Amino acid sequence: MPNNVSRFAIHVDDVARARAFYEKTFGWKFEPWGPPDFYLITTGDAENPGVGGLMHKRHQPLTGTGMKGFECTIGVSNIDETIRAIELNGGTIVMAKAQIPTVGSLVYFHDTESNHVGAMQYENRE
Repeated sequence: MPNNVSRFAIHVDDVARARAFYEKTFGWKFEPWGPPDFYLITTGDAENPGVGGLMHKRHQPLTGTGMKGFECTIGVSNIDETIRAIELNGGTIVMAKAQIPTVGSLVYFHDTESNHVGAMQYENRE
């Protein structure tokens, strides 16, 4: 069995703000599940379901500097449109668009909750 990512979790300070960011920026769908402020995330559709995710309120406040968490890169169809959507919806670009030869164009950003995330437009995506 391959070691594919099967699910991811986003820990946030403001659930409504973070949910709005991901809905508007990437079109993700959120379904309440379990305790208050806990959501299942659907990142794709029936034909291309993507990886399922979770979003919930942080258990402890975020302190200190540097990245804390598991870095995730989101595959996008148009990196320039994604950069505009990130900025329009309250995110901050922290590494400008860079070309990775034979792979694609990559940008890193912070979401509205200061989570460090990548977005990649792959060159040859099947």
